[in-house]
Amino acid sequence: MTDFSLSTINAADPITNARQLTRALLRYREPSTARSLLELSITVVPLLALWTLMWFGLQLGSVWLYGLTVLPAAGFLLRLFMIQHDCGHGAFFRSRRVNDWVGRVIGILTLTPYDYWRRTHAAHHAGAGNLDRRGIGDIDTLTVCEYQALSRWSRLRYRFYRHPLVMFGLGPFWLFFMQYRLPVGLMRGGWQPWISTMTTNGAIALAAILLMWALGLSSFLLLYVPVALLASSMGVWLFYVQHQFEETLWKRHADWNAQEAALHGSSYYDLPVWLRWFTANIGVHHVHHLASRIPYYRLPEVMRDFPSLQTISRLTLRESLESVRLVLWDEDRQRLISFAELPAPPELPSSS
Repeated sequence: MTDFSLSTINAADPITNARQLTRALLRYREPSTARSLLELSITVVPLLALWTLMWFGLQLGSVWLYGLTVLPAAGFLLRLFMIQHDCGHGAFFRSRRVNDWVGRVIGILTLTPYDYWRRTHAAHHAGAGNLDRRGIGDIDTLTVCEYQALSRWSRLRYRFYRHPLVMFGLGPFWLFFMQYRLPVGLMRGGWQPWISTMTTNGAIALAAILLMWALGLSSFLLLYVPVALLASSMGVWLFYVQHQFEETLWKRHADWNAQEAALHGSSYYDLPVWLRWFTANIGVHHVHHLASRIPYYRLPEVMRDFPSLQTISRLTLRESLESVRLVLWDEDRQRLISFAELPAPPELPSSS
């Protein structure tokens, strides 16, 4: 048990306390190669086994066998993406080269060009909660004033974008199946985003052609597409709730601080134990943003050694469902609000 205390983390100088906590977390950054290989094995092997069962279900005409394995397979594919995520932070293996190549290979299965995604995700970490640095790697979030200044057509577009069916249905399909085929946001970012994206596209195409040749077009599509769509929707949901909750934190750049934004602008998504396993502890997101080099399998150690972290930015499963309606940042009230809570626009001065 550490002797560092978080008892004053919400006191007069929360930024100093967050910085002290960040330094205290450095001791958890060292990954275990054996543990990382085990985590990779217990994710990849069950995923391949479930895909095999799905294939048998198709061959036998068993709708039940096929249907019962789709969701678990999506859960393991999601977990594989979380391993790719840790590789992108240099947290899964000691070697940067090993992290990168494992991440690139996983990217073929997750439809995610690793080097391109790593750069956009780093931009997200560097500016999370900063109102003046939105735009890359984030869920688009407008302030009340920004929304009220839009034209009627632009407001309708934003409402469409933030609708749950779009955000967690059409959105994941567009992001993973379409948008990631080009280095969107880094089109002028040099050769690396293009090489990462095009190499991943080529590897995906080659793998798809070989599997279609071996299994047939319909079997390949039925094995991969439903699993990938479910996993991508789960991934977008997790990314959403980690920063889109009522008491999150957004500030203008002059008042923004990385440690404070990490601790109070990222949620502790307190999930049931089995969901924590499938999501690779990504719910401990406030700690992850404070110290992104901590391997996901060491985050429970942090929560055990710093029990006060369990009360900061805590979000339950039920509360996360309610957060879907929160779509605008109210700078006056310092919280996310729904469209129904929009303050009335100021009245125009009388011409009389």
